[in-house]
Amino acid sequence: MRNTVIPAQITTVEDKIAGNLNLTQILLLMMPVFVTTILFAFVPPTMKLGILKIVISGVLIISCGILAIRVKGRVVLNWLIVWVKFKVRPSYYVFNKNDNYLREVEQVVRTTNKVKAVKKISVKEPKKALVEIDAVKLLHVITDQKNSLSFVFNQKGGLHVAVEPIKK
Repeated sequence: MRNTVIPAQITTVEDKIAGNLNLTQILLLMMPVFVTTILFAFVPPTMKLGILKIVISGVLIISCGILAIRVKGRVVLNWLIVWVKFKVRPSYYVFNKNDNYLREVEQVVRTTNKVKAVKKISVKEPKKALVEIDAVKLLHVITDQKNSLSFVFNQKGGLHVAVEPIKK
């Protein structure tokens, strides 16, 4: 059976539905129509025009119109999602690939100006056990019904553990 590689340019082409608009843009432009209809039908005074309804509809139309604009080949909504993901990502990393743990480090022994010997030392950190008080505190936090324990794996194989209070 013959296999062919498909170039990335072909797989990333967006489908144009109407004119130069793709599905995301059309949905963004249609959303104010549906929301305004629901506002008009269900928010008091029902089936009558009001100042609040006009203001909410106007803000929604303007915001969805701005989100549907295309900048550098991408919809503004996609840029906004990328920016939010960037701001939400963790800024502190526990792992550091440049540390000396489990690596061989060369140590040069010098006597005056002559190099006497080069030794290779493997660096091993001692295992740190939890102090009994810390273990009890951790167990109390994990088993508390008001807290939620979550494990999230990222694409690089890292593990993010979070203990958060349950939102009501």
